[in-house]
Amino acid sequence: MNQTAPPSSPRREELLERAYLYALEHGLADLSLRPLAAAIGSSPRVLLFLFGSKDGLIRALLDRARADELNFLAQARVVGQADLAAMVDVTWQWLAAEPVRPLLTLWAEAYARSLAEPAGPWSGFARQTVEDWLALLAAAQPGRSGGPGTTAEPTLALAVLRGALLDLLATGNTDRVTTAIHLYLRLTSVNGTTSDAAPATLPGPTGESGTA
Repeated sequence: MNQTAPPSSPRREELLERAYLYALEHGLADLSLRPLAAAIGSSPRVLLFLFGSKDGLIRALLDRARADELNFLAQARVVGQADLAAMVDVTWQWLAAEPVRPLLTLWAEAYARSLAEPAGPWSGFARQTVEDWLALLAAAQPGRSGGPGTTAEPTLALAVLRGALLDLLATGNTDRVTTAIHLYLRLTSVNGTTSDAAPATLPGPTGESGTA
């Protein structure tokens, strides 16, 4: 079986978008080419030709999901500006927004699979995600010199956000988890008025807007 996908083409991008919407609804754990192809108006043979292999398709879908995350990160750098508290707040507003729930469910699945199957198509996904989000949070601390101490606060903030997100995905209790995020901000003395902040409008998956 050919393992090298041909260069990008309009048809490949069209089918990737359709497959991405399918993955947001159905997940990737039990992805089978035949039902996927039927759902998006293609065939397993065409998908294998365009993406090289099933693993190649999964990698392309993970890259597509990461593109939505990076789109948010670019928006958050503007909205959160140079303040860690504001960045944590605006990040949580996006994470808690209903329109992005399918994307974040897909993220959680890929994160876990990349830890359990480090040699598979998920390889490196968890690490890359950590690096992406740490860069966002660290950017909210301008003027800090390098060293372990300078990454401690962003690392703690990321751990709190990640744990809160997993809680939210498991329970759907937005109010309780959001209250916990605001309590964290007060306890760490980075922001005492977060709960009164106006919701930010940020892009959801495939360009949708969402607020918490």
